[in-house]
Amino acid sequence: MSSEPQDNLVDRILARLTSVLPAQRPIALHEPAFEANAWTLVKDCLDSGWVSSVGAYVDRFEQGLADYTGIPHAVATVNGTAALHSCLLLAGVQPGDEVLLPALTFVGTANPVAAMGALPHFVDSAPDTLGVDPEALAAHLAAISEQRGGVCFNRHTGRPIRALIVVHVLGHVADMAALRRIADDHNLKLIEDAAEALGSYRDDRHAGHWGDLTALSFNGNKIITTGGGGAVLTSDAALARRARHLTTTAKLPHPWAFEHDEVAFNYRLPNLNAALGVAQLEQLPGLLAAKRHLARGYHGIFADMIGGHCVAEPNGCTSNYWLNLLLLDAADEREPLLKAAHDQGLLLRPFWTPLHQLPMYRDMPRAALPVAEDLYARGVCLPSSAHLADLLEESAR
Repeated sequence: MSSEPQDNLVDRILARLTSVLPAQRPIALHEPAFEANAWTLVKDCLDSGWVSSVGAYVDRFEQGLADYTGIPHAVATVNGTAALHSCLLLAGVQPGDEVLLPALTFVGTANPVAAMGALPHFVDSAPDTLGVDPEALAAHLAAISEQRGGVCFNRHTGRPIRALIVVHVLGHVADMAALRRIADDHNLKLIEDAAEALGSYRDDRHAGHWGDLTALSFNGNKIITTGGGGAVLTSDAALARRARHLTTTAKLPHPWAFEHDEVAFNYRLPNLNAALGVAQLEQLPGLLAAKRHLARGYHGIFADMIGGHCVAEPNGCTSNYWLNLLLLDAADEREPLLKAAHDQGLLLRPFWTPLHQLPMYRDMPRAALPVAEDLYARGVCLPSSAHLADLLEESAR
């Protein structure tokens, strides 16, 4: 890269990106990829007339998710928010409870908590995994929590702390063994928000194997998509049965009567979306291979750059690299880089604004959040569509 501009970091980064990315602009952050069978299966679903929340493709998609992840039970939902809301209900979260979750995550992690009348309680991130930091969490709980009758309470607010949501940020699996121990020690339900982590592993176990419940998302920008869509995963057969009941308006089985036994939700994934999901699962191995090629390419072109580096998967992890993160050395370079990149049609993106900095969550309970704030200040997400992989890997050779 000796011919790149030397006057400032922004120019050097853009020179490296534009040397390998397509000339046609704009280049989106993450785009879906569809092969021929997607058209075939969606048309078959349309031809069948079974396009709503009952149909063979829903069953096939759920079984495919269970087979792929190794988690026995999958319940497909209309989106990832519905999946996470369902997990919170199944975990027994009540209005007035607190739920621990990272400040550095998409707002969709906190919104279902607030919608239930519970309170998000923000905790800090680990610099290696980008997810919840076990050491910081343990220290925070030691300082603010106490056990009363087998329930964890915040001694400062007097509220129960019912659950811990761990987000696998950008596809990197958090230190789940340590977080599982903390959840058990403090009588917390453990929920994995794996919206970004389909195809990611730690210690040869797929994301979702540590939590009591796991939520997935199949939004259009995820590794695979059903347009919208999500799923609840669990190894607990009783929780899976209840998940199906709650996501199907709590309708009691009957050939014609509409009888319901509790407040519940119309959260099931439509068969039409599931048909696309079945086709996307067929593509998943190839998409994951391309994403890892892409990550290697980015690491190659930025390996010798002074002023920033690409974040690698944590030790013991195989990441799907949903988004590739360039972590700058200096926070004051982030906004100039984003502006210059967008001016050139490269749709780079910052991290999500930490949730405690959003107006509706500023007064929520929280730990000290130095790492989350630092990662936000210096992090820039690079275009990460799977179809970019060949270009970047070739340039890194």
